[in-house]
Amino acid sequence: MSLSLYDASIPGFTRMLGNLSSFLDKAEAHAAETGANLTDYAQARLIEDMAPFYRQIHMASDGAKGAAARLAGIEPPSFPDVEETFPDLKARIAKTIAFLETIRPEQVNGDPDRTIELKTPNQTFTFTARDFLFKFGLPNFLFHVTTAYGLLRGKGVPLGKMDFLQGAF
Repeated sequence: MSLSLYDASIPGFTRMLGNLSSFLDKAEAHAAETGANLTDYAQARLIEDMAPFYRQIHMASDGAKGAAARLAGIEPPSFPDVEETFPDLKARIAKTIAFLETIRPEQVNGDPDRTIELKTPNQTFTFTARDFLFKFGLPNFLFHVTTAYGLLRGKGVPLGKMDFLQGAF
């Protein structure tokens, strides 16, 4: 049995976004227990020139919905990047999951060698669908989920590896 592009993408994006939402729940609980300010968590960054925590959520959302849409051959939905509070960030994650749930295997599977173009302000990247998923889509998405996890850990939120891997077993 071969691994389909759908199976390698949509369920994993959905699961990890759910895990990301649970990170936010744990951060809220930790802040309530310790008296920490959630705004400090939302503004957290590893270094000054890095995007803050709330932007990591935006970029994880954009990465998942953008990759899913491109693999499905449709236009990614546009979400304005305005969420900074934890309730708004959780709503953004839920909206992304809801979009992913509209993607069907037959939209994504078929020709793993079809061309996908990713246009940026400075250049256009051209991939096969397979390479787009494995060399760009998944690594980009997981980079932002991992960074969000690390930023919350750095603020003392009691997250562990099993929180990151939740739902894998």
